[in-house]
Amino acid sequence: MTRMMTRQFGSGLLRYLLPFLLALVSLGAWADPPMRVARISYVTGDASFSVGGERDWGRAVVNRPLITGDKLWVDRGARAELQLGSSAIRLGSNTSIALLNLDDRTTQIQLTQGVLNARVRRLDRGEVFEIATPNLAYSIRKPGIYRIEVDPQGDSTMVLVRQGSAQVYGEGRAFMIGANRAYRFYDTNLQDFETFAVRAPDEFDRWSTDRDRRWDASPSRKFVPADMIGYADLDANGTWRKVPEYGNVWIPTRVAADWAPYRDGHWSWVEPWGWTWIDDAPWGFAPSHYGRWARVSNTWAWVPGPVAQRPVYAPALVAFIGTGSPQGGGGTVAWVPLGPREVYRPAYTSSREYFYRINNGADRNFVERSYVQRAEPPPRYANQQIAGAVIGMLASAFAQSKPVQRETVRIAPDIAQRAQALNVAPVAPQRASVVGAAPSDTRPPPRRIERPVVAQTAPPPPPVSFEAKLNALTRNAGRPLDAAAVAAIRPAAPASAPQVTVVKAAEPVTAPASSAARPPGGGPRSAASGMGRPGGPGLPPPVAPAPPAAPAPAATPTPPAALTPPAASALVPRPAPAPAAPAPTASARVAPAPVAPPAPVLAPRPVPAPPAATPPAATPPAVSPPVAAPVAPAPARGASARPGSERGQRGNDLRDAVDEQRARDGRRPAAPGATAPAATPPAPAATPAPPAPVAAPAPAARPVPAAPAPVQPAPPPVVRPAPAAPAAATAPAPGPRPQVTPPAAPSAPAAPAADARGDRAQPGGARPRAQDASEPASGRRGRRGEEEQNRKP
Repeated sequence: MTRMMTRQFGSGLLRYLLPFLLALVSLGAWADPPMRVARISYVTGDASFSVGGERDWGRAVVNRPLITGDKLWVDRGARAELQLGSSAIRLGSNTSIALLNLDDRTTQIQLTQGVLNARVRRLDRGEVFEIATPNLAYSIRKPGIYRIEVDPQGDSTMVLVRQGSAQVYGEGRAFMIGANRAYRFYDTNLQDFETFAVRAPDEFDRWSTDRDRRWDASPSRKFVPADMIGYADLDANGTWRKVPEYGNVWIPTRVAADWAPYRDGHWSWVEPWGWTWIDDAPWGFAPSHYGRWARVSNTWAWVPGPVAQRPVYAPALVAFIGTGSPQGGGGTVAWVPLGPREVYRPAYTSSREYFYRINNGADRNFVERSYVQRAEPPPRYANQQIAGAVIGMLASAFAQSKPVQRETVRIAPDIAQRAQALNVAPVAPQRASVVGAAPSDTRPPPRRIERPVVAQTAPPPPPVSFEAKLNALTRNAGRPLDAAAVAAIRPAAPASAPQVTVVKAAEPVTAPASSAARPPGGGPRSAASGMGRPGGPGLPPPVAPAPPAAPAPAATPTPPAALTPPAASALVPRPAPAPAAPAPTASARVAPAPVAPPAPVLAPRPVPAPPAATPPAATPPAVSPPVAAPVAPAPARGASARPGSERGQRGNDLRDAVDEQRARDGRRPAAPGATAPAATPPAPAATPAPPAPVAAPAPAARPVPAAPAPVQPAPPPVVRPAPAAPAAATAPAPGPRPQVTPPAAPSAPAAPAADARGDRAQPGGARPRAQDASEPASGRRGRRGEEEQNRKP
């Protein structure tokens, strides 16, 4: 029993302590530096960078590594490219970015202004690739080609997916964006936005494509791991050769006869690795931070290491050589490149796993012994025996990041061969060691780099400033601080952290296919999402411009077309009699009602005596009455057409829009000056008459009211002027004519309304006919009709 209780207690305690044990085991991994960096691989024009936690800016040079917290500014007319493993970021003119986070699983870039093209060739499961902007967080979900633009004021962010898939996150919303889609967002809620077709590549896109093509087609690609940074630059600067001892090696061809690795460049202090080599040659990144160097056939050859394994970035694969105390009396610092299978012993703290991975090309047993005995001084290295392989310079010049080639100090062969190797350069860094010896006056306006951004993934705390760490670094004599030492300094060294709003994860939904479908509550810009394009939200759907022909008749009262009898009568219902005949305004059509100048409208109808189909003079008057009556539904409408019932009639108006538009002749306001033909107005007066004449004119109401006989009843409707009665007989003939006149009838729904709008809206100024054509749907005519009613005496 006791044994059983002991066993249960032990298993329970193990389950309880297991999480803590795992946490303790992983502490070593937490101290490991990232296995990758961002390399400045291309710069043209003025560009500058600033180290995380610092305010000074230095000149951006090719091969400079950037890490979490670093910033990069590309000035007007300049361009730059960053390589991050199997991905590339291209920056256009006037672009400001910062690396919010860059480690083995996360790439988080802050874009506060400018344009950025991203090419992502691979994304592992769980890997985060995010771009934080003032309006949204842009999360790349699949390999592809992407473009992001932030306007200089930070008011909008444009996102475009040429290939791949992405998600945008805002405050409370998230959208999925597929290939060949482009959106512009104007707020952080993703409510105010517009969508548009993916535009053709511009010059910046073409340049990016050329860089991709060069990268994808690189012959060196088959000799190195896919994630190795900088291999494409080897193609034009050397040749590949297979040698029995090392396999495939690369031999530089554009170097001086006495050239040696790690000679043309400078040293810089980059946390958390410490002293880091920055090569001057455009191809110098890969051979300086991966692989080993060997002497082959009396020339230097670079051995890249295993192709199948993911490469691990190293600050410089060298061993330092002890030549006395470099910190006093003009001492020197020297180094030698590591040879194949030799172990790299980092100066910074690292876990066993990291130590194995960064030495994946070395002898496994030797790597194990080196890790266990890492406190002991390293052995001598093969390249120490090669003349010219050991490079040295004054410690003071080394600390100030001066060019090595100009500051080289000759190391005697016997000293180079017998000197004890070190794993750290015993030189404390200075401020110049951080930014470099080439300060830059090119920098972005502070308000732009400090612009707040939206992120979906919380970034790490900002780096501790160099000033806060200086004393500790001086005591460490060239060895970088470990994570515990930095954590102890952080609370007392607040740094200007970027303003980042981390939004809660929301379930992404497919983004609307068009701005018209924007989510409800969108801002004014999304409402006009097409930037004024017809059919966009807030704007009437595109109306066939053909109807414009109608406007012409409307402007010219003389044209018989404008006076099309049927339409005229239909218009008569409008409260046209504002000047003299207020009551006649019984137009059932909501559109006619808006007409403020009714008198002019009536006059035009009589004026169009032109319809010589029969008696010219008589025809106009008759035409108007019949038209109003012809519409079979007119009677019903007539009742509701009364000024007082105009609002209720709106539904009927919409239903009969087609009929009235076909008979839209009357809508076109006759010339205002047509007042003279007062005789004709009586016909319009027939508008009120519609109740009686309705039955007779029914045939005319239809676009093909060929049967004029029924129109005879029309004369009686003419309540106002007696002349209307005689005209009624003639009305039938004019009816058909109008049908012929408006050939644009198919698009009538838009055109007629436009005409009516343009003509009758004269008092307040004519509006676009396109909008007028869509008036029925918006209900504008109804409102205008009501206003007209109110204005009538």
